[in-house]
Amino acid sequence: MKRALVHDWYYVNGGAEKVVHSINNVWNDLAHFSLIDFLNNEDREFILGGKTVKTSFIQNLPTAKSNHRKFLQLFPKAMERLDLKEYDLVLSSSASIAKGVLTNQNQLHICYCHSPMRYAWDFYHQYLEDSNLNTGIRGMYAKWILNKIRRWDYNNNKNVDFFIANSKYIQKRIKKNYNRNSKVIYPPVDISKFKLKVKKEDFFFTASRLVSYKKIEIIIRAFNELPNKKLIIAGSGPEEKKLKKIAKDNIEFLGYIEPSELKVYMRNARAFVFAAEEDFGIVPVEAQACGTPVIGLAKGGLLETVKHNYTGILFENQTSQSILNALKYFDTQSFEPEIIRASVEKFSKKRFEKEIKDFVELKSKDFFRTK
Repeated sequence: MKRALVHDWYYVNGGAEKVVHSINNVWNDLAHFSLIDFLNNEDREFILGGKTVKTSFIQNLPTAKSNHRKFLQLFPKAMERLDLKEYDLVLSSSASIAKGVLTNQNQLHICYCHSPMRYAWDFYHQYLEDSNLNTGIRGMYAKWILNKIRRWDYNNNKNVDFFIANSKYIQKRIKKNYNRNSKVIYPPVDISKFKLKVKKEDFFFTASRLVSYKKIEIIIRAFNELPNKKLIIAGSGPEEKKLKKIAKDNIEFLGYIEPSELKVYMRNARAFVFAAEEDFGIVPVEAQACGTPVIGLAKGGLLETVKHNYTGILFENQTSQSILNALKYFDTQSFEPEIIRASVEKFSKKRFEKEIKDFVELKSKDFFRTK
């Protein structure tokens, strides 16, 4: 059987790429396809085992490396032009466009869905607001493009034979947006690489790309009201300058740090603070693997990974006041690092690789037996 894996894009080593890494551990003979591939050698070795990727025409467009999203209107055509006709099994790893690859009736297409296309569905209005595209001619054009993308995305979901959702939260969105059933298989978290530490230091920690939807600003504004509490922020991104301007002296920015250094901060922090509405959220699980409680938003995938008053504190609203209240409440509670660590063992990398292998092989057996 010839197998291919289609991923949205390769330019960072994030949560979706850790899924690709684990899928490669299960099947090492996969051919790889994507809209673009701008990985450095180190990330390519980890994610793809050094393999090359067949990319779309977007790869060669000017400024694609620095801002591929400006070519959003071309994504559907670019994905449909990828030629996968020689493969029996097509796996797509999709938070955006990858599931739209074309397959025929003799090919089995299984999509691991990190999320339905966010900016076309649930985050449509937020995307327009954050991009200042709510009004004017540019706004009208952006809305027209996003409406076209949404229609294309809905129509092309029929090309997927089976959906796998990365959480119950995403399972519900797949059902709502596509009216499709799906199997939940939580993403892989390499628990073994995160060591438990019982004795914590007196600081709070958060780590993410510094982009608007991660809501780092409201975390900062909460800590601005608590000058005796120290917050350390790891990560870089387009909002970095803005965030540094509003942060007070009790807040420290580390910028990008190596994974080994990130783990040290996770192990030592009193708590990991997380305000984004995530599809699953691998980083909060990694923090809990260190025995570190999470102070996080009670929405999205965090509801499936953090247990309120047991492995962390969940706050209701994406506001600085809600975080401020959670921080004050956190001081009245106590947590057992060993219990926190044990609660996330079920999200292990080994478990993911077994579950996805069993699911794909079962569906393959049924599908090709009828051909």
